[in-house]
Parts: sequence; structure tokens; C-alpha cells
Amino acid sequence: MTAVELALGAGAAVLLLAVLAVRISTRLGLPSLLLYLAIGLLLGESGLGIEFSNAPLTAAAGIAGLVLILAEGGLTTRWSVVRPALARGIALATVAVVANIAITGSALHLVLRLDWRTALLWGAVLSSTDAAAVFSVLRALNVPPQLAGALEMESGINDAPVYIAVVLLAAGDPLRWWTPLLVGYELLVGTLVGVALGFAGAWTLRRAALPATGLYPLATIAVCVLAFALGQGLHASGFLATYQAGLVLGNARLPHRGDTVSFAEGLGWLAQIGLFVLLGLYASPARLAGAVIPALLAGAVLVAAARPLSVALALAPLRVPWREQAFLSWSGLRGAVPIVLALIALTRGFPGAQRLVDVVFVLVVLLTVVQGVTVAPVVRWLGLSRPEQGQDIEVDSAALDEMDAQLLQVRIPRFSRLHGVYLWELRLPAGAVVSLVVRNSQGFTPAPTTRLQEDDQLLVVTTLGARDQAQQRLRAVHRVGRLARWLGETGT
Repeated sequence: MTAVELALGAGAAVLLLAVLAVRISTRLGLPSLLLYLAIGLLLGESGLGIEFSNAPLTAAAGIAGLVLILAEGGLTTRWSVVRPALARGIALATVAVVANIAITGSALHLVLRLDWRTALLWGAVLSSTDAAAVFSVLRALNVPPQLAGALEMESGINDAPVYIAVVLLAAGDPLRWWTPLLVGYELLVGTLVGVALGFAGAWTLRRAALPATGLYPLATIAVCVLAFALGQGLHASGFLATYQAGLVLGNARLPHRGDTVSFAEGLGWLAQIGLFVLLGLYASPARLAGAVIPALLAGAVLVAAARPLSVALALAPLRVPWREQAFLSWSGLRGAVPIVLALIALTRGFPGAQRLVDVVFVLVVLLTVVQGVTVAPVVRWLGLSRPEQGQDIEVDSAALDEMDAQLLQVRIPRFSRLHGVYLWELRLPAGAVVSLVVRNSQGFTPAPTTRLQEDDQLLVVTTLGARDQAQQRLRAVHRVGRLARWLGETGT
């Protein structure tokens, strides 16, 4: 076999093994990233003997993976969920990050006797929550929307200021009085670039009659990646531009949105698998043993002091209840991002960065086991679980250009108030009609007396003019039932 065949075969085998690991991790109640790291370690120098120590390549691949993960996170985040928690999310992604760096750095300066710059660099690397870990764990929990929205917004935004802080501290140049202004410029311009490209991409995709459905997801992801490249090219935050572009596109009226979201989720899984396996392959078990004690000390500082204090400081003006603050403190999950940030410091030649990489690797594994396994019990202990709220209704649209109409695909989730509603009680606007119901894998044409059930799939044909009203009516009945109009629920 040639080298290409071996590489493709090995890659396919690792990918299939990683996909199987998702199922295993679900049954065991463990985050899947641990199994991905284990696969990389088994392939590495202490397992099958593959030698891989290319830090610049690993850091570059890590950045590419994070771009795809942030794009997927933005595309799958609902603005209706994060909007009420916008102030909390921004406070956690900015004020809490600064406080976390200061508290962690000060503590490590005293405990591990690190010089101030090194201690602050460690604090910056450890202050970033991981978007992939948060998205995968959080969306399996039925917590109040404001908490879910705050954590999603934090994990999508805080990579940007943390990355800037790591680059500034690892460069070794003295910090000037105008350094905060530079950080503000990078965050502001990154946001503007992402929002502008997001709206431009949505406007173009709605009017571009592409010849194949599969081209829409490709074009959407390309816009997000372009936002990263343009943001970095303007010396701004490419990470923030990527997430903002994905957030705008994911909440726009895109054709074939369901296909786009499914493609983005698959691409996000591929990025997570490849990134964690690569990080496991890069890690050296021989060095990790000496990093256990510093990792335990850093983890204790982070979990017991830095994260709770920074959350309390950031949310103090918002008067968040203590139970919610406790949940937000415990749910600051770490993953690949701190490891990639430590590798960036290593590639920039910062003294002692290799030790930082090893400590962060051990710390991520420890915190993932402890926090990932206990976050669901903590939610129940704090009384924040909301199993009755279920999932939000999903409405997808496909353009019927020649008929100036659209086809809405609606899936009725568990605990939806649409359950038990007769079709005539939907009172869809003129120009919209339920043309097909799929129940138990069997499709049938409904009558006005058809009663909807959980797990039903509806196909609604609507004119472009009636589309928004039809979607809002479906959401309104889903939330409060057939009397939505009388109860003041508009579905917006």
C-alpha cells in the first residue's frame, strides 16, 4: 500500500473509532473528548509508537479546528435563547476573563513561585472555557434559557480576548498604556467584520439560486471561515468574527437551513475529533507525570477561587441569584482551547511553555472528568433542572423559487403544547397549509380534525408573504397551546 492509502485508511479507522466512542461515552456518562485524547495517546509514542512532536503544526491545526467549532457554535445558537442573557454572557466573556487572569495569576505567582509574566500567562491560558465542551454538555441539560444562553454566549466570545491576552503576554514585549485600546480595537473590529459578513452572506444566499442543495452549507461555512481570515488580516479578532458571522447566518432566513445546520454539526464533530486526537498524539506521557502536582494546584485555584470570584464580580451589577452563579461557576468547562493556547505560547518561544502545555493537558483531563460528570447532578442539586421545558420547536425552510413559496418542515418535540392540538385549531394565516404529517415513519394527508402528537413531523407549504406569520403562529402554539393568541404569546 502507498503512503496515501495508509493515511486514508488510518484516518478513516480513527474517525470510525471516534464516532463509536461518542456512543460509549454517552452510556458511561463521560465527555467524549476524553476518549478522543485516549485514542491519540494510544497512537502516540507510548502506544503504537507514532512519534509526533511538531508544536507549530499542532497549534495551526488547533486554530483551524477552533474556527470550525466556533462557526458551528454560532450557526446552532438561537438568538431568541441568548438575547435575554446577552448582558450576562458579555460580562462573563470580558469582566470575568480579566478577573480570572488576575486572580489565577496572583495565586500561581505565590503558590508555584512563577514570575509575574509567566503567572499571568498561565492565568490567561486557563481562563478560557471551551466552546465544544460547553455546547455538547449544555444542550443535553434542561436548564433555564438565561443560564444556557449566558454560557453559550460566554464560550463563543471569550476565546477572542483570551487569545489576544496570550499573544500579548507570550510575545515578551513590555505592555504599554495603549495596550487596552489595542485589545478594544481588535474586539470591536472583529465583531463588525463578523456581523457585516454574516448579513452579506445571508442576503446573497437568499437570492442565489444555487444548482444543488449541498452548496448552501458549503457557502455558509465558507463565509464564517472568510470572516476569520478577514478579521485576522485587519489585525482584529478572527475568532470573534467567526462566531458573530455564524450567529447572524444561523438566525437568518437561509434556504435549506436544516441541511446547513446538520452539515455544520458534522463538521464541528470532525474538528473536535481531529483536534483532540492530534493533541493526544502530541502529548508525551513521560512528561505528564511531573505535571500532575502543578495541575492539581492550578485546578484547585481555578475551581475553588478564580472562577467563582470572577463570576461573582462580573455578575454583581446584574443581581444574579446565588444558585445561578454557582451553576455558572461550576459549568465553566475546559477542553481543547487551553491546550491550543499553551501551544501558541510554545511556538512563540516563551520560556517554560513546554511545562505549561503539559500542566494544561493534565488539568483539562482532570477538570473534564470532575466537572463533566458532575454538572448534571449539580444542576439537580441547585434546583435548576427544567425537564418540562423540553426542546424548542425546529422549523426549517426550503425555497420553491418557481412558485414563489416555501416549504416548512416542523418537528414537534417532547413537552410541546402542540401535542393534542387539532389541525383546525392551528389557525395558520391565509397562504399557509399543512400538506403532510409524518407519524411513526408513515406519512398521510391530514384533515382538519387530525390531532397532532409528539414526534410528529409536519410539512407546511406557505407563500413568502405568509411565511413569517405561519412560523410565529407555530411557535406560539408550541409554547403555550391553542389559546396562545388570548394569552398574548406572539411566537416572536
